[in-house]
Amino acid sequence: MMSVLSSPSFLRAVVWFDAATGVLLAALHLALTDTLAQWLGLPSGLVSASGLALIAYALLAGVIASQRSTPRGLLWVLIAGNAAWAFASLALLLSSAVAPTVWGQAYLVVHVVSVGLLAELQWFGMRRLPSMAVA
Repeated sequence: MMSVLSSPSFLRAVVWFDAATGVLLAALHLALTDTLAQWLGLPSGLVSASGLALIAYALLAGVIASQRSTPRGLLWVLIAGNAAWAFASLALLLSSAVAPTVWGQAYLVVHVVSVGLLAELQWFGMRRLPSMAVA
């Protein structure tokens, strides 16, 4: 019996969730750029640029999730993107390049943890797929 974590539908669900949260965050970053920049203590250019990056990322995740078989190369791009986002969020948190507010620090910590977890779930799901289910 195949476990839930070994199921191709598990990986697809994780990627769909990633795409949906990417769209929501992109909309938030782009619609409320200046407000978020003020609340979070982050440069507005960084907030808007991250919103644009999230649009491209969510589009890629949606393409991957909608495929009949999971395209391994594109999934690696997604996993690497999530890992890079988590590390960049951690770098912002630890560096003196920006001075995030307490809300901004919390926002960055949430990104480090949640995006890192998504990368881990995607990697785990991809490893568990039968080789014929991965293109």
